[in-house]
Order: sequence, then C-alpha cells, then structure tokens
Amino acid sequence: MKKIALVLFITVLFFYQSFADEGMWLPQLLQSLNEKQMKKMGMKINASDIYSISKSSLKDAIVSFGGFCTAEVISNEGLLLTNHHCGFDAIQNHSSIQNNYIRDGFWAYNKGQELTNPSLFATFIIRIDEVTNDILKGVTSNSTEIERQRIIDKNIAALKTTIKKESYQDVLIRAFFEGNKYFCFVTETYKDVRLVGAPPSSIGNFGKDTDNWMWPRHTGDFSMFRIYAGKDNKPAAYSADNVPYKPKRSLNISLDGVKENDFTMVFGFPGRTTQYLHSAAVKQIMDVLDPAKIAIREKALTVIDGFMRKDEGIKIKYAAKYASIQNAYKKWQGEVLGLRSKDAVGKKKQLEALFEKIVLAKPEMTAMYLNLLKKLEEAYAEIEPYALARDYYNEITQKIELGNVTTQLRSVVNAFEKDGEKGFINAKTGVLVSLENLFGEYDVNVDKKVFEVLMKMYVQDQKAANISPYFTTLVQNNNYEKAASAIYDQSKITSLESIKNLLNGNATDVVEAIKNDIAFKLVSDMAKTFSDNVAKKLAPLQATINSLQRLYMQAQLDVFSDKNFYPDANSTLRITYGNVKGYTPKDGAKYDFYTYLDGIMEKYKPGDYEFDVPAKIIELYKKKDFGRYGVNGKQPVCFIAANHTTGGNSGSPALDAYGNLIGLNFDRVWEGTMSDINYDPTICRNIMVDIRYVLFIVDKFAGATNIIKELKLVSKTKR
Repeated sequence: MKKIALVLFITVLFFYQSFADEGMWLPQLLQSLNEKQMKKMGMKINASDIYSISKSSLKDAIVSFGGFCTAEVISNEGLLLTNHHCGFDAIQNHSSIQNNYIRDGFWAYNKGQELTNPSLFATFIIRIDEVTNDILKGVTSNSTEIERQRIIDKNIAALKTTIKKESYQDVLIRAFFEGNKYFCFVTETYKDVRLVGAPPSSIGNFGKDTDNWMWPRHTGDFSMFRIYAGKDNKPAAYSADNVPYKPKRSLNISLDGVKENDFTMVFGFPGRTTQYLHSAAVKQIMDVLDPAKIAIREKALTVIDGFMRKDEGIKIKYAAKYASIQNAYKKWQGEVLGLRSKDAVGKKKQLEALFEKIVLAKPEMTAMYLNLLKKLEEAYAEIEPYALARDYYNEITQKIELGNVTTQLRSVVNAFEKDGEKGFINAKTGVLVSLENLFGEYDVNVDKKVFEVLMKMYVQDQKAANISPYFTTLVQNNNYEKAASAIYDQSKITSLESIKNLLNGNATDVVEAIKNDIAFKLVSDMAKTFSDNVAKKLAPLQATINSLQRLYMQAQLDVFSDKNFYPDANSTLRITYGNVKGYTPKDGAKYDFYTYLDGIMEKYKPGDYEFDVPAKIIELYKKKDFGRYGVNGKQPVCFIAANHTTGGNSGSPALDAYGNLIGLNFDRVWEGTMSDINYDPTICRNIMVDIRYVLFIVDKFAGATNIIKELKLVSKTKR
C-alpha cells in the first residue's frame, strides 16, 4: 500500500507541474490561490492591486465591451482601447461608399467629432462574492435536472432582491465548475459609448484571412471609443449633454516594451472553455463535430468571398459577417490540428486512468465515483448522431439569412396568435427595426447562392429523417440551383421593401400571408423536422451528460484535492498570467516572440486585399520616423506570451509586472487554438499588439495628438 501511495503521489505531482502555466483565474481569489506563484514568475505588485473593493485597483479599468469583447480605460476622460475587430461592427455601421471608414479609418480630432453607437455598452465589475450555499439551497442528489434548475432559478431570483447595490447597478449570478459553485457579480453598465478612432483595415486587419490565427503576425488590431456619463458621472442613456466618464482607475502605458521571459498578465472576459471534459467528448469534437462545421463554413465562405471581391458595396455589407464566419472556421481547423498533434485524447485517458486508481484506492470515493467515467463514455456515444445533426442544422440555418428573417417574422405570428391585433402591432414595430439592421448587411444574390450550396449539404450529408419533407418536394432531380431560384423568386420576405408591404395590412391577412410564404414554410418545416427528430431526443441525452459532467467536475475537485483548479471561462472577469516566450510549432520550425514593421514591408503587396499598406506607413518606414515608439531603428508591432486566453479576451489589456499597459490581446497562434479544450504550455501562445505600435499609428500615422495628450505614458519602470 505504501508503494501504491508513493506512485500515486509522484504521478499526481507530475500532473500538477505539467499544468502549472495554464489558468483563467477569478481575480478576487488571486491572493489565496495565485499571488505567490505570480510573484515567483516576476510580478512586482500585490493581488490587492489587481482586485480590491476597498481601494482603486486594476479591475476598475477593465470593461466588458458590448458583451462580446474586453476593453480598458486608458485616460481620465473615459477613453477606451479595444480591438479593431471588436469595434468593427460600429465602424461598419458608420461606413458608406462615400465615407468608407473600414477602408480609410476614422479619427475624431475633438470630442465633437466622436460618433454615437446606440447598441454599444461598457460594463464594469464592482464586486464579486461567492453565493454557492444560497443558490444550491434545496437542491439534493435526487433532484432531476429540471427540478434542480427550477430551484436554482427561484433561489437566484430571491437572492437578487437582497444584494446590496446602487439603483443604477445590476446583479449577475453565474455558475462555475459545471454548477458546483456560484458567484455573484455587481455590475455597472454605461450605454453611451462613442467611436473615437480606428485605423484603416489595411492596418487594423492587415493580413486578414491568411494571417488570422497565425504567427508571425503584423496586425494593428485596435480601435478607440469613449464612455460618456451623466453629469453626475453615473450611467445615463445617450444625451448631447452627457460628459466624458471619470473613471476610478485608468491604465498607465509603458514605453519599455518586453523582453523574453518577462512576466505578463491579461485581464478580461474570456468567453467559453471546456477544460475538464471526458476523453470521449474531446474525441467527438476532434473527429466529428469540428470537421462538420468546418466543411459547412468553407462552402459559405467561398460563396461570400467570390461576391466581395467583385463588388465594393457587398464587401462593405458582408465584411463583418465574413470575418465572423471565417474566424471560427479557421479556429476549428487549428483546434483539430492541435488536439491531434498533442494527443489530447491520449492525455485525457492518462488522467482518467490516474483518476480511477485514486478512486479505487479510497473506499469513500469508490462509493461515489465508481463507473462514472464509463457512464460518461456511454453517454457521449449515444448523443453523437444527434449532436452532429444539431451542429449541421444550426450552422446551415444560421448562415442562410432567410432563416434569420423567418425567425423575426415568426415572432410576429406568435404575438398575433397569443394577443391578437395588439400583439401583432407591438411585435411588428420591433421586428421592422431588427430587419432594417439585418437588410443593411444583406444581398439577395449572395444569400441565394449560399442557400443553394448549403442546402445541398443539408440533404446529401444527413440521415433522411433529419431532412425537411417540404424541401424534398421543392428539389427535383437534385437541381438545387433551380430550387433556390424558385424559393427566392416566389418569396415575399427576401427584401425589406417587400416585407414592409407584406406587413402593411390587416393583422389576420398579414399573418396568413406570412405563414403561406414559400420561404417561411420551408424554414418552419426545417425547424419542425429538427425539433421532432433531433431536439426532442437530444434534450434528455444532454441533460444526462450535464448531470454526469457536473459530478465528474466535483469528482476531479475531490480526487485531485491538492491542485488549485480554475473554473472554465463563462464570460466573467478573469486574469491569466505567463511569460513572454517563442515556441516551436513543428519539427524544424522555431518562432521568435516579436515582430516588427520590417515584416509588414516584407508582406506588402500593392493593391492586394489582405497585404496592401497605406502610403504614409511606407513613407514613415523609409524615413525610420518612429518617434519615441521605435527601438534601435525598428518599430515593434506584435509579440506573444504564454497567457491562457480565448474568445472574449479580444481587446484585453496585456500588463507588465507593474500593471502597466504594454499591449493589446487580439488572437492566439493557430497551433494552440485547442487551448479551449486542452491547454499545452509548449505551443499555446496569445498574440498581442505592442502598445508602442498603437501609439505610433495614432500619433505618427493619424496625427491624432489630441488622443496622445490624454494618455499617461511611463518609462524605465523595470530598471
């Protein structure tokens, strides 16, 4: 028994050390879990300087930007820095053929020129508290998933009424560790956020699709916004009388740059990770689900790209949409590559073997966790065909805009069937606003071609039971082009003008006309087929997996009790830390940790969609006119480090050992995108714009010295 215990101890110790660099940590727990390690790695400040509710701390400069990215406050006048791709939708919405801010960039040289964005917001975290006992009160091991969630929802609603907060603040309660713990976030949201500056896409999206997720990278992926508040500095709806927000904290900006092995932190709102899955789940993602989604997006991207390259108007309309589709498409490709090359499934199985050894060696654990892994493996095998059908349905219907139009019109039909004429009128007003935005980024010819190629996959790549019977009547002799033409020619919901005409009538007649529209009938039948043959069978299987996964998460916390676990990302505030370092992606290849403006000029292709360079950048490069932002005659552009990041961390500040801003997180290296599932410290790197390149573009390229004057620039902090 002593020998067995010793072997287990050594194996567990090795397991802990192997994963020492990863983690997306809750900031309020840094002092108890991470501060010693962070200081050992080079941090010069205290955990209380990062998160505190009794004094100003770094958390007070970090915001959730629009709910999908991160931004940071960099001046005492509410100036925000985030990624170009995070601000892209706002930039696109202000763009036209006459004022093409995507192509040409935008700069406000005074506050009067800043542009409003009605749907954009910035949310601060005021306080974080654990509330597990309150939320799980009344939940038992015998509770079904439905009963469990009903109790939790009731407890959340009750607790929210007791949380101490200001009237203009909100409360967010989120589950962690698969629902084994809960934390409460008191938040403060500002809804007047204005566009201040953005470089042209030839800088902000340099390299576009080719360089996306890749290293070496040379992208100036940044944009600037400003938070406005009421005259009392509190959140307020947009008003011309609003004033720039006065923050509790803004970040100092370091001009020192970084060197190899320097300590770095990334502070932000990572979206979603699944680090604690069973090996069967990882194998399913790697071999089945990701490849299916990749294939569907490849077809859609090929169609959209063909239209964008021929028509400038379509390029503007579809720029954000294309980037969004392509981003996940390429990410999944890298994810599959990384999972396979690093034998993620094999590593999971090793961990599971260790887990079972420990469980079998401890009778009290055997009683709780025996056969848990086997049950998970069986559950994933059972859900696989339905999970594949789900991903096929979601990917295809979401890429065809006609499906999104139908979803909007469905709400009008539902409102009428529930509340009659009154419901119809209320729903119609909101739907027209939504459709106005949708059709502003829509071209019927593009959507028709996307429909044609994706519906062919919908039919040919699935089981017959998952295919809409109505669509099979529309496709004759497998002629998908003819079927697409028939649907788009006959439908009255393929343009905003025809929809307005359709909705302008008696409620009963309008609803009947919507329900009889060929496109509406098709999308509705696809939804019904999916609901009847996939969703109804998927739901109980998913509930079983959720229950087993929650138990497995608690089991890992119990079995590996000496390990500090971090919860999976769920769009809540986290900090990750690591060191600046290059990596070796494959045999014979080794990447350094820095890139320079020289690399931009090496990639430069005049007139190219991805690699053109503005004339002024070429001029500044030739003159070596980098101002105080260059180093030894070179202009730094990007760098990498071993910080564990994911989607949602876009726009997060990269901070040095003193908490100064040194860069802007915007991507990960392609070989390491599997870090959402399987973090590997040898190849997982995050990519950041060097803050000195941001300043160089704002100052020397754009001449926006008004912005530079707002900033607090520091130097020589590390010497």
